[in-house]
Amino acid sequence: MNKVMKAVIAAALLAAPLPTAIHIAQTAKAQDKAQEKLVAKVNGKAITESDMQLAEAEIGSELGSIPPEARRRVVLEYVIENQLFADAAEAAKLGSGAAFDERMNYWRRRALREYYFEAELNKSVSDADAKKFYDQQVSGAKAQEEVRARHILVETEAQAKELLERINKGEDFVALAKANSKDPGSKGEGGDLGYFGKGQMVPVFEETAFNLKPGQVSAPVQSQFGWHLVKLEDRRQRGAPPFDAIKERIIASMIHRKAQEVAADLRAKAQLEYVDPAIKAQIDQERAIKPVPAPAPKQ
Repeated sequence: MNKVMKAVIAAALLAAPLPTAIHIAQTAKAQDKAQEKLVAKVNGKAITESDMQLAEAEIGSELGSIPPEARRRVVLEYVIENQLFADAAEAAKLGSGAAFDERMNYWRRRALREYYFEAELNKSVSDADAKKFYDQQVSGAKAQEEVRARHILVETEAQAKELLERINKGEDFVALAKANSKDPGSKGEGGDLGYFGKGQMVPVFEETAFNLKPGQVSAPVQSQFGWHLVKLEDRRQRGAPPFDAIKERIIASMIHRKAQEVAADLRAKAQLEYVDPAIKAQIDQERAIKPVPAPAPKQ
């Protein structure tokens, strides 16, 4: 293995989290078919396609910069090193005892939680459910006006007036922004702030930008950041994004909401006892100040 691949695998071994419920759901269908497909062996122990699927779900987010053709190899090397370290732990007799059992109990609960998401919650939201939500909540939303503007930020009104005079005499706004603006986020782009809607900028800046016509430059305007010259580049109406562009986000949000509902129901049915004195005191205090609902009026 080259040094880059070794570094990626080492970082993944140290930092990789448990796979999320959504990641597990994406691999679940493939795992049954992949279970017996052999990919490699480590000291006679089989590494299957199922192992590869689970590892991809676990460390996939860490591999964003790896070219697709090398990604599978990196995942396999990660699984191999997992097995090698597991074998080393077994040889050191770390696979038994109270400390190991406690760790296994914890990870078993985590695995069951993730599997519950996969088997119960993730399947509870279909594409049709997501489309219905989209039609009800998103597709009919009113189009929002957005503007694209540039600005030059300076410290004093005198500086802003001087630059405005130069612009009115024909100097380029972009070049002046690169040379003079104090805004590090947009200076390199010639003051370009991209498109933004109402409520995204400080009020005085927003009002100035939305009142300009394309190509027009404002008089100096002051905000808490300093003095601005604002140039309007474009104006558009932004409608709802297409369903396919946000389907996965809608499904993830609906699953998250469903999980919250299930968690609340499970808590309501469970017998919870807080034993730690400090935490118990916090819970008691929270319960003491929780408002008591008013009795319903008599009919």
